[in-house]
Amino acid sequence: MYNKIILAGNLTRDIEIRYTQGGSAIGNTAIATSRKFKSQTGEQKEEVLFVDLTFFGRTAEIANQYLRKGSKVLVDGRLKLDQWTAQDGTKRSKHSVTVENLQMLGSRDEAQANGGGYNQPTTGDTYAQPAPAYNQPPAPQPQRQQQQASHIPEIDINEDEIPF
Repeated sequence: MYNKIILAGNLTRDIEIRYTQGGSAIGNTAIATSRKFKSQTGEQKEEVLFVDLTFFGRTAEIANQYLRKGSKVLVDGRLKLDQWTAQDGTKRSKHSVTVENLQMLGSRDEAQANGGGYNQPTTGDTYAQPAPAYNQPPAPQPQRQQQQASHIPEIDINEDEIPF
């Protein structure tokens, strides 16, 4: 059978991270998604859905490092049904998502407004890519590539000036 869910929204709280005895990271948070629609009376309405998220391994560590409450993300993973018995003896259940892939959305400007001075990757960067090293000199290129690229003019522009 196939179990796949894709959600885009904003985190409702900072990542809560803990480690297993084996050293594997587990991160927990929740995402808020919304949809706008018109009711039968023509009134504009909004429906908000809150879903718990669980990250594992390196994804949990990266999420903890770069994401804060309010961060925009796109996640995909497996839908899971959690069941337990409450202290009063009633049986409870809820759906949650075990995240398999994480994509960080939003810009660095939004990241600084949400959480301060951490460097969140720019729009479209995924958890599998290392965080970009801003304000560092570019890595040296092999001599052959430098000779081939010598006819390409170098552009002196600040990344913040690029509109996308």
